[in-house]
Amino acid sequence: MLQSLKFKPSTLSYAIGLSFLSVSSISYAENEDNNQTQTLAPIVVQAQGNWLENANAEKVHNHAGARTIIDRKKMDASAVTSIRDALKQVPGVQVQDSNGTGGSDVSLNLGVRGLTSRLSPRSTVLMDGVPLSFAPYGQPQLSMAPLSMGNIESVDVVRGAGSVRFGPQNVGGIINFTTRAIPEYFSGSVGLTTEFATGTDQIKYSPNLFIGGTMENGLGLALLYSGTKGDGYREANNEIDIDDVMLKTSYQFTDHDQVAVNLHHYEGRGEMPEGLTAAQYAENPYQSNQFRNYFAGRRSDISVKYSHKDDVNNFEVLGYYVDSFRTSDLESAIANTANSRISNSPRDYKYFGIEPRYSRAYTWGKMNNEVTVGYRYLEEESSEFSGRTAAYNTMTGTPGTRVPNTTSDGGTKAHAIYIDNRFGLGAWTITPGVRFESIETHNDFTAYQAGVAVNTVHPKIKSDEFLPNIAIQYAFNDQWNVFANAGVSFGPQQYNQLVTTRTVNNVNTAVTTLDGLHPEKSNNYEIGTKYLGNGLNAEFTVFYLDFDKELLLERPDNIGTGIWTNLGATSHKGVEAGLSYDFGSLSDSLKGLKAYSNYTFTKAVSEAGKFDGKDLPYYSRHVANLGMGYTVNKWSVNADMFAQSKQHAPGSGNQYQTEETADGRTGDIPGYSTFAVRTGYNFGKDFYGLKVAGGVKNVFDTQYFTRSSDSTGGKYVGQPRTFYLQTSVDF
Repeated sequence: MLQSLKFKPSTLSYAIGLSFLSVSSISYAENEDNNQTQTLAPIVVQAQGNWLENANAEKVHNHAGARTIIDRKKMDASAVTSIRDALKQVPGVQVQDSNGTGGSDVSLNLGVRGLTSRLSPRSTVLMDGVPLSFAPYGQPQLSMAPLSMGNIESVDVVRGAGSVRFGPQNVGGIINFTTRAIPEYFSGSVGLTTEFATGTDQIKYSPNLFIGGTMENGLGLALLYSGTKGDGYREANNEIDIDDVMLKTSYQFTDHDQVAVNLHHYEGRGEMPEGLTAAQYAENPYQSNQFRNYFAGRRSDISVKYSHKDDVNNFEVLGYYVDSFRTSDLESAIANTANSRISNSPRDYKYFGIEPRYSRAYTWGKMNNEVTVGYRYLEEESSEFSGRTAAYNTMTGTPGTRVPNTTSDGGTKAHAIYIDNRFGLGAWTITPGVRFESIETHNDFTAYQAGVAVNTVHPKIKSDEFLPNIAIQYAFNDQWNVFANAGVSFGPQQYNQLVTTRTVNNVNTAVTTLDGLHPEKSNNYEIGTKYLGNGLNAEFTVFYLDFDKELLLERPDNIGTGIWTNLGATSHKGVEAGLSYDFGSLSDSLKGLKAYSNYTFTKAVSEAGKFDGKDLPYYSRHVANLGMGYTVNKWSVNADMFAQSKQHAPGSGNQYQTEETADGRTGDIPGYSTFAVRTGYNFGKDFYGLKVAGGVKNVFDTQYFTRSSDSTGGKYVGQPRTFYLQTSVDF
């Protein structure tokens, strides 16, 4: 049924036209009201405004699309010690362990509904509404994810019905990490999580600090720190060093007006063990034989937000400036020799954004409505270097100077304007909307041969895109509703998709790749239902993504770095289910007993090219999570199970590879399941607010792995049995 659905812009355009008509009708009614005795009904609806702000279970329930929030309370009550752990509890989200060039704790690899998870390029990922990527338009990957677990208050994952307000990369939805809020009264906490991996006896520490409060004059201040130090679970080249600090300020200068300023700095360095061949993995899956691979980066950003909120108006202006840097060394062996070389990729990025948004609640006839108009301007700059050393003996030699292979200086100017209107008529809520994006991108790209510049190309592209969306919700009662939505999502062309290098007469030469290329587009559909009440919080969603304009990296024999083409087309369909239940609603004797679970079935396949009809790589058709917790007096106990079915890693050759190859890079990846337990005790005020908890991840020490086919590819073992201890003191 879902395959037969066709997106009809005319239907959306009609609905969107109604939203504009309603605004003009209100204006006409108000003018008429000045001259006649007719009066509008009193306003009884409050402006919601930015629905990512102050998100809670009720907001999620009333959102006409698939959406899940994991808050700090839930994370603290389960075996969650990292961002990856938290995201595994969200239906539709699949998280890859560290591997390949995304192989350190500095990076984040997540995919939504079968979309590629390597460095999280298909979702708009935010922290307090500010983009987290190096460059939201030109370089959206998260090879550095500048956030740390100890600073996060909640994770809000919107998997649909968000394409109008947020972007640009939103085929895989919107993920917003909210940092810990400034408290009303002076308070704070200090904590430490210690992890011990039994596979290699490695120890990792994650300290965190929070202190803040609000003065009588309305000025609030908070200092947040979270870090990670120590080693991962491989035997060598796995040291981690992360520091993440934030200063948050806010000033409530009237009952309705507030200004907030956040200063944020992140520095991270993670060593990256290489992938293993099949033989090496069989000998010892935790070994590492390369000692020079690492990824490092830093980010400094400032955001300023002014907001005005009253009963009917919600206006805010968010401005931000981000300056980030990343670099890496990746050692790769030269085939059939004892030599290696190192590839080096230092890059600088800067961007500035400003986003005003205005919402107004109003009534029209018997309808309670809200119209929102917003604008986003974003300007970004990039400077990228790609170089490598000459060949050296892997065991006895040392790397030489990094000679440039390519350099580039890119930039983007993007304007986005959007409008949506929420109509509320009885049990029905209908929200049509549209976003218009206008993007100009350039990239001055130079190719080098033996460190000498050969040629420079200057590709430019301008894109204008209309992105309509409509969401409908029907509430049977306050607890139960159904919803459906349809929208167009897109991803703009990135800097590295505008150019490539070719070997021409044995010379490395830069060429443009603009002929026939276009921004990526996807038609997204959802139908689902939600229930919230009587101790039960449940959701069920059917989804379909028709990604018919996806760019694909092809690697013909005569092309060095590959070339981007329009050959990609994929479809993603499936179901998501999630629920949690508080047994205390049945009986007082069961108070404190809770259960939760989620399940996702996804079928994501290629619709064009040599693998037409085949499953996409690195996603599981079945993913499930099941947990139960019990709190009694000051004790808490929790148990979790996570499972995923097999994945495919077919490679990029002409054959869809299912059998494991000797280099470990390609072949099917078996499914697995892991179990975790946690026990905690809250001393409370009796002992300075001390909390102590201990747990075990992967209780049965299940050995599982993933693969990578990039420059450090091979087999990567998963996390072994890991003991952890969490301590914190509140004051």
